[in-house]
Amino acid sequence: MAACVLVRPVAAQNADSTGHAKPATSGKSATAKSTTKQHGTKKTTAKKTTSSKSKSSGNSGNNVNRTAGTPPAPAFTVTPRADALLPKKRIVVYYGNPLSKRMGVLGEYPEPVMLAKLKTEVDAFAKADSTTPIQPGLHLIVSVAQGAPGKNGMYRLRMTDSLIEHWCKLAESKGYLMFLDVQVGRSTVQSELQPLIPYLKRPYVHLALDPEFAMKGNVVPGRKIGTMDASEINYAISTLANLVKSNKLPPKILVVHRFTQKMVTNYRAIKPVPEVQVVMNMDGFGAPWLKRDSYNAYERMQPVQFTGFKLFYKNDKPMLTRKEVVQLSPSPLFITFQ
Repeated sequence: MAACVLVRPVAAQNADSTGHAKPATSGKSATAKSTTKQHGTKKTTAKKTTSSKSKSSGNSGNNVNRTAGTPPAPAFTVTPRADALLPKKRIVVYYGNPLSKRMGVLGEYPEPVMLAKLKTEVDAFAKADSTTPIQPGLHLIVSVAQGAPGKNGMYRLRMTDSLIEHWCKLAESKGYLMFLDVQVGRSTVQSELQPLIPYLKRPYVHLALDPEFAMKGNVVPGRKIGTMDASEINYAISTLANLVKSNKLPPKILVVHRFTQKMVTNYRAIKPVPEVQVVMNMDGFGAPWLKRDSYNAYERMQPVQFTGFKLFYKNDKPMLTRKEVVQLSPSPLFITFQ
């Protein structure tokens, strides 16, 4: 059976001496190519790619039917607080970075058009499942993995405070949630969370981690798929939980992207707490059978707490219908559009 090549570009951007992106007003916008053959050039790209064996089985060479069988119970069971968003609502977000048209919807359209399209999707999911209220949101990549080391050698580029603040204020003005997405490159979860603390103290701002671009050793983002251990994810959970307690906030949501077995190690050690709800988000594009197969493998058969599902406007061929998405088992409560 043909393999699915999963591609997501890394934004190529100019940075100032601190390793932060230059403001958009500099006149230089991010560019990125959705390609699988740019690694030997100066273009900065990242590739979601696995062989047919690794993608369709989750373990290279292991031919496993992961749609069969009864899933194990989660390692940890947490009763949601009364003020928690999940499972009372389904969250539908638009994802991307405004400096790149190639990284998702946030950068592809003018803001009014983007917001109108999001409203259409919110209505579509409300119609697909009338029993679960929809909470819209924006999902901004704030640390962008890079194919070059940059002046700090971290192979990641942080967005400016002004850019993050603009999008947070936009989300707040609409009554939306805001998700800050981190691609650590060769940095660490600990380092990348620190500058985000002021935003995460706001009740509507939440966090996402992308293990695809968490590189170990001397690996360059885009050359292979990264990996993140439960210990790193638990650090983020602990940080968020402390913010919730100290600032008397409603529970935070932590989204962890995943589309291969090795992207998340020791998943059963990931420990949700009452202050932090964990969503394992099935990331990656492809044919419907492949996306269902991956969802079964890494969400249903390896449960943590809640599940999510990403839809790609241009790369899912064909895209699952909204009804088909909500009918997945378990029904995902976090929907991302890229």
